[in-house]
Amino acid sequence: MVVNLARNFASTEILKQVFENIDAQSCPTLFNFHLHTVHSDGKLQPHALMEQAIAIGLKGLAITDHHSIAGFQAGKAWLEDFRWNHPGATIPHLWSGVEINANLLDIEVHILAYSFEPEHSSMKPYLQRKITTGKEYQANNVIAAIHEAGGLAVLAHPARYRRSHFDLIPAAVNLGIDGVETFYAYNNPHPWKPSYLESEQIQNLAGQYNLFNTCGTDTHGLNILQRL
Repeated sequence: MVVNLARNFASTEILKQVFENIDAQSCPTLFNFHLHTVHSDGKLQPHALMEQAIAIGLKGLAITDHHSIAGFQAGKAWLEDFRWNHPGATIPHLWSGVEINANLLDIEVHILAYSFEPEHSSMKPYLQRKITTGKEYQANNVIAAIHEAGGLAVLAHPARYRRSHFDLIPAAVNLGIDGVETFYAYNNPHPWKPSYLESEQIQNLAGQYNLFNTCGTDTHGLNILQRL
């Protein structure tokens, strides 16, 4: 575990550097930090997702299935085989990821966890393919668990909930959130493009509270360049 946490720390530091430079042009052809597979509510097999990532030329990505890292594990194994069979090929960095339901300001939100140690005990309740209850469902405990596992916590699509992002983001900041999913396509346009107004508002809040900006397509269909 000590070795894994040390390796994970290095990976997290790399991810922080990436997040510091994310802008409206980063997704979906350079990075993509919100992707689903058949291991939650997506349609893509992990190997097909990774094949698309390589074909597009992604520099980095995260598979963020709901309450499961099975898709990430399968994608990681496939990527390791690809690397072995294609020496010298340009391969994207795959960070661990998961999307967790949580209670924040008495509504349900989604928190994205990145670059955590998958085997860390703090994450076990959130990787059981189901929504947690009680204390483990509270956003403060979700964020704390992610940090204990060496990861980064990000509030997913802040403008999609029953309460305003102007309320939710400061509340998440008070609980130790690391970042917000700033660049997100709320109306599912074709081609994918982050919603201008919401992205601008969230980016301003991220600057105000010194948060990382992230981006992702939230793919649930068969094309990682689109949401559906």
